Amino acid sequence: MKLYSWNVNGLRAILRKGTLQTLIAEQRPDILCLQETKAKQGQAEVDFPEYEELWNSAERPGYSGTAIFTRIRPLSVQRGFSSAVEAAIAGWTDDFGDARSEGRILIAEYADFFLVNVYVPNEKDDLGRLKYRELVWDKALLLQMQELEKRKPVIVCGDFNVAHEAIDLARSQQNEGHAGFTKEGRAGMTNYLNNGFIDSFRALHPDEQKYSWWSYRGGARVRNVGWRIDYFLVSGQLRERILRADICDDVMGSDHCPIMLELK
Repeated sequence: MKLYSWNVNGLRAILRKGTLQTLIAEQRPDILCLQETKAKQGQAEVDFPEYEELWNSAERPGYSGTAIFTRIRPLSVQRGFSSAVEAAIAGWTDDFGDARSEGRILIAEYADFFLVNVYVPNEKDDLGRLKYRELVWDKALLLQMQELEKRKPVIVCGDFNVAHEAIDLARSQQNEGHAGFTKEGRAGMTNYLNNGFIDSFRALHPDEQKYSWWSYRGGARVRNVGWRIDYFLVSGQLRERILRADICDDVMGSDHCPIMLELK
């Protein structure tokens, strides 16, 4: 089973470029998770007849959003956090913010696992959303992962908007404490891993420095001055089923590149 995840930075734009169609034609993923679709279902000319479309779009037009294109019919679909997780959030804050309205989480249940597609909020350059990210989003996402894992193993993929360790970005010293490499954001990722989830790419490639996002500024991609902020995290019991985990940094079309996971 091949799973791909890609922050496309606008589904309509990437379809016009043809790179998504090429990826599907050449790689034939069983499941493709997209983030930052910036569209509602029907707004993009999607023509992938072998795939069922699942959408969780933002209320705000042209912003955020997640989608799953799947050749395997899911048993159930959940858009947003569960009612139990929302109740927990309500105990922490009255600011649900993007947890409800920005289409940042889409969950599909399959026969032997749950798939969670996420577009985690950016901390913002001025770190204006750092506390929300730390005290609400990361905690809520872990709760959701743990709630699902009580029923069956979980795969979580998407744009987490954080480089976990120094190896995960080209210029770690210069970016220490900046958005995407704060101690709070990194601690959120550590907490997922400390609770039994596995970073599939790092498990197979412990020393490889490879990136999934590059700034549009300064020719960063050409110079490969990038960040690894896109992940496939899996429940510990799926570790032995991982055949491949890779970052497809030769695929163009977005400021991110796709990442992939292949399971037995």
